[in-house]
Amino acid sequence: MTPVSIREVAPRDGLQNEDPIPADSKVRLIDALSETGVRRIEAVSFVHPRAIPQMADADEVWARVNRHPGIRYSALIPNTRGAQRALAAGFREIEVVVSASDTHNRRNLNRSTDESLDDIASLIPLIHEAGATVEVIVATSFGCPFEGDIDPDRVAAIVARVRADGADRIAFGDTTGMATPRRVRDLLSAVRPDLLHFHNTRGTGLANVVTALDLGITEFDASVGGIGGCPYAPGASGNVATEEVVHMLQDMGIDTGIDLDRLIGTAEMAEKLLGRTLPSGVLRAGPRTRLV
Repeated sequence: MTPVSIREVAPRDGLQNEDPIPADSKVRLIDALSETGVRRIEAVSFVHPRAIPQMADADEVWARVNRHPGIRYSALIPNTRGAQRALAAGFREIEVVVSASDTHNRRNLNRSTDESLDDIASLIPLIHEAGATVEVIVATSFGCPFEGDIDPDRVAAIVARVRADGADRIAFGDTTGMATPRRVRDLLSAVRPDLLHFHNTRGTGLANVVTALDLGITEFDASVGGIGGCPYAPGASGNVATEEVVHMLQDMGIDTGIDLDRLIGTAEMAEKLLGRTLPSGVLRAGPRTRLV
C-alpha cells in the first residue's frame, strides 16, 4: 500500500494548549521526536507572546534544536512580522492559517476571513522571494463551535483563492473535532487538500483518518500523546495521537517509517514534561502495543 506521511505537531499545536513549559523541555521533546523516524515536525510558531505565551521562546527553542538533515521542520506564522521572524530563523517551510468560519477567524486572528485572505495574498510573495514555501491551513473546515456546519463550497472557495494567490500546499484543520467520516467524504468530494489535521475531541479521529485514506489522502498531522487544541475554540481538546495513528497504520500494513516503540517512549517523556496523564490509548496500554 502507498506509504503515509505524518507531520508531528506536538511541539507547536500540542504545546500551545498546555501550561507553558521551559525551553529546555521543548528542545528535549523536538530532539526526541527527531529520533523516532518522523520525517516532518512542526517545531514552533512565531506569534506575539501576548497572544500565545506558550510560544514566547520560539527563537530560543529553534536555535537549540539538534536539526536532522532528513527531517523537514516547519513554523506557523500569523502575519508579516511572524513571517519575517521565521525566515530570519532559517525556516523554509512556513504555515499560515485562515478559518473557514468568519467568527472563529475573528476570535483567533482578530480579523475577518476575507481580511486574512488578503493578508495571505501579500505574504506569499514575501515568503517565496526568500526561497520558502507556503502552506495554508484552513481551520474549522469541518465545523465551527460558533457557527456550526461549514458549507464545503465555502472551503472550496477559500482553497481556490489561496491557490490562485500562489499557495504551495493546502491543509484542512478539524479545529474542534467536529469531523466525522460523513463530513470528511462530503468535504473531500468538493475540494481536496494536500494534508489533513484531525482532532479526537469526540473520538472520531482514527475513523476520519481511515476514511481519508480510502479517498486517497496520504498526509496527516498528529500529535504525540494526543496533546493539543485551539485556545480560541471552546472544547477543542486533543489532536489525534501520533502513536495511535502509527499503531493503526502498521496493523493495516501501511508504512510510515516511524518506530512505534520510540514514539511511545517519547509520548511517555511528554507526559512527564507536562506533569499530567495524556489521552493516548496506546500510551495507556504501554510498550506491549508493539505489533508482533
